[in-house]
Amino acid sequence: MSSTIANSESVQRNWYVIDAEGQTLGRLTTRIASVLRGKHKPTFTPHVDCGDYVIVINAEKIVLTGNKLDQKHYYKYSGYMGGLRSWSARQLLDTYPERIIEHAVKGMLPKNRLARQMIKKLRVYAGSEHPHEAQQVTDFPSYL
Repeated sequence: MSSTIANSESVQRNWYVIDAEGQTLGRLTTRIASVLRGKHKPTFTPHVDCGDYVIVINAEKIVLTGNKLDQKHYYKYSGYMGGLRSWSARQLLDTYPERIIEHAVKGMLPKNRLARQMIKKLRVYAGSEHPHEAQQVTDFPSYL
């Protein structure tokens, strides 16, 4: 028996599209993070970016359970005194719904240079249209 170790030349990447309408934020983003890392493939190698591209549509229709819309806050610090800004999840969902999903997925990836490559394969759109029809996009499999 032999183990296969993937390298950057042998990785086959697919494009998946997932509809976020009515789905819970945490459950959706764990599936997305797993596909971005490539853990669904039998040739998964931790030190190689072997994941696939993921397109998320209808980001404004994501569901947050409980009181998270009003109690969960997102922060941005400019580095200057008094430069801490915060938004509730409701405010962020109304203005920039893509950032909620991007922030959640980024927190589920490892904290290294490889994760910065992986997050570039995520495309999030607020509406139901996306400009990636040329990439032969397939639907997100239900078993992932």
